[in-house]
Amino acid sequence: MTVQAESHETRKRWLAVLARAPREQLEHAVSRSDAPPHALVRAPECGMLMLRGRVGGTGDAFNFGEATVTRCAARIADFLGVGYVLGRDRRHAELVAVLDALLQDPARQPRLLAEVVEPLAREQEAARTARSREAAASRVEFFTMVRGEA
Repeated sequence: MTVQAESHETRKRWLAVLARAPREQLEHAVSRSDAPPHALVRAPECGMLMLRGRVGGTGDAFNFGEATVTRCAARIADFLGVGYVLGRDRRHAELVAVLDALLQDPARQPRLLAEVVEPLAREQEAARTARSREAAASRVEFFTMVRGEA
């Protein structure tokens, strides 16, 4: 994997983690950081997004439904951060954009990854694992008996 592709994957990962994180945790992370003032390039705005699905997970694509999404773009120094979150929480989208801009700064990135993104990712993974175990515990095994009629 090239360096550019690797950094793209890293950014994609931190954006996903930040978008799923509770707003209160992001507020805390931004307040603890030494973030300079940011300028909104695109103020937070709400819109609709078409969700697509695939038959059987791999078959023909179809329109599954719509979801509300909020987006924002913020600039800190030379870094442009973007934030997209499900729902109508404008502040959440702004916080994701600010943290995205901060994480693009090579001087801030290692500390923010270690102190903000990784703990959030571990927490999200633990919650996902707990939900998976809970669902597995309620799984019902069905079987059929073949009658020997000739």
